[in-house]
Parts: sequence; C-alpha cells; structure tokens
Amino acid sequence: MSARVRIAEGHDVAAELASLHQWLAREDALRGRVRIEQRPIGAEHMGALADTLVVAVGSGGAGAVLARSVSVWLQQRRSDVTVEVTSPTGDKVTVAARRVPDAQAVIETVLHPPAAGGDPADGQ
Repeated sequence: MSARVRIAEGHDVAAELASLHQWLAREDALRGRVRIEQRPIGAEHMGALADTLVVAVGSGGAGAVLARSVSVWLQQRRSDVTVEVTSPTGDKVTVAARRVPDAQAVIETVLHPPAAGGDPADGQ
C-alpha cells in the first residue's frame, strides 16, 4: 500500500519536492520506502514533471511516521507551501504552511511602531 504526497503549491515545487524527499528519506521507518513519481510529459513540456512522492506505508507504523514527519517538515518551511496527502484508499487532505520569511521583523514593527511623523529609519 502506498500513500502519495504532492507539493500542490509552492514558490519552487521542484525544490520543495526534493527537500521533502530528502527529509523523509532520513526517517528510519521510511528509508527505502520513498520515491519520486514522474508525471507523463505533456506536449507543452520539455521534460518530465515531478511533484509527487510515493511512500510505501504498509504495516509497522510507517503511516504515522509519514504524518509526523511531513508535519514537522511543514513547520520548518520559510516559504509558503501546500502539500496534498492521498491515502492508499484515495482519501485526501491538503495542508498549507504559510510562513513569513522574517517573522521577527514583522513582530518588531508591531511592538515598536515608528512615532507619528517620525522616520522609521531613525527610530523616531
């Protein structure tokens, strides 16, 4: 039985897929169970497209490891990415991770707003 994990949206789908593939391959319970699925090439494309990982999740808790690992990977993202996971039975769930590249800077603009009429660059 296999689950499919697809990068549905992202700034660079190929890079996100490669990152997730490497991440999952480091999980002991998933080692040797993860492969990249190539989509058929359409007339409008010059090469094979890949946006999906196929993960063998038979017995032994591999499904739980996959769920936990994808969740942690999403939490580590600094860019927006949407992942669609399809179970062996065809059930699907989509999870979007929306990250601000520099959360600290955004928070600081709220905590320390520039004074009215002041120049934000000089802190007044």
